[in-house]
Amino acid sequence: MSSHALNPADGRFDAFLALTKPRVVAMIVFTAMIGMLLAPPGPPDPVRFLAASLGIALAAAGAAACNCLAERHIDGRMARTRARPLPRGRVSPGETALFAAGLGGLGLGLLHWLVNPLTMVLTALTFFGYTVVYTRWLKPATPQNIVIGGASGAMPPVLGWVAMTGAVDHEALLLFLIIYAWTPPHFWALALYRRDEYARAGLPMLPVTHGEFYTRQSILLHTCILAGVSLLPVAAGMAGWIYLAAALILDGYYLALAWRLFRRYSDALARRAFAWSILYLGLLFAALLADHFLFLPV
Repeated sequence: MSSHALNPADGRFDAFLALTKPRVVAMIVFTAMIGMLLAPPGPPDPVRFLAASLGIALAAAGAAACNCLAERHIDGRMARTRARPLPRGRVSPGETALFAAGLGGLGLGLLHWLVNPLTMVLTALTFFGYTVVYTRWLKPATPQNIVIGGASGAMPPVLGWVAMTGAVDHEALLLFLIIYAWTPPHFWALALYRRDEYARAGLPMLPVTHGEFYTRQSILLHTCILAGVSLLPVAAGMAGWIYLAAALILDGYYLALAWRLFRRYSDALARRAFAWSILYLGLLFAALLADHFLFLPV
């Protein structure tokens, strides 16, 4: 990749940055940081915290670029994604492959040398699951792609936890379960109001294969599952009343939104449910973090 490829003056820098899906990477790093901050025995070592955050961010950015490479033809057929750099020809597939390999290799190297080998291995498996198992196999094959493939998206807090402790503990798995349960209703809301685009792209998303009503029913069911799962940290003694109060409020609103979506559908309401799901996850994890640090022993 030449220096010209990253020259901000001609827009190439922005193109390569877009390949990394910065908003998705930001959410990944945020949830990974939550895992680091919640991990025992207390506030994390700053150097390891920064190294783990950077390593996970680089590996996630590399996986995002791989995803853009693998889906470039599909992206070109969908309004939501046709402006991405590869469909528009702003970068080439070869440049994208080298860029992704460089980011991923650097991120995994940082995790191996500055954090611990287990975090590196789990991160590599996580993003292999996303770029290969989900993107190349599940997504074009089954409407349950996001249910099965959601395991990769739920891994970041586990990666953060392991970065600090070197082990996968049951508390980390509870964080995993929250994101795993959150993923289907989050993604199906998007699939509802983008269903025609997915149909044109030939992707078997749930609204395309099973219809709008079944998808709305599934969103309501999985939101109920999410509400139950979100209370597990309290049941396990991992969180107290601050988190419990926040979770009940957030779950109550999400359930009301899912019920309204089920009873009377509109694209506007589906967009609202999708936007709320992102805010919901951020607020839920922020409440868990606040609860944890407010009750740390002196």
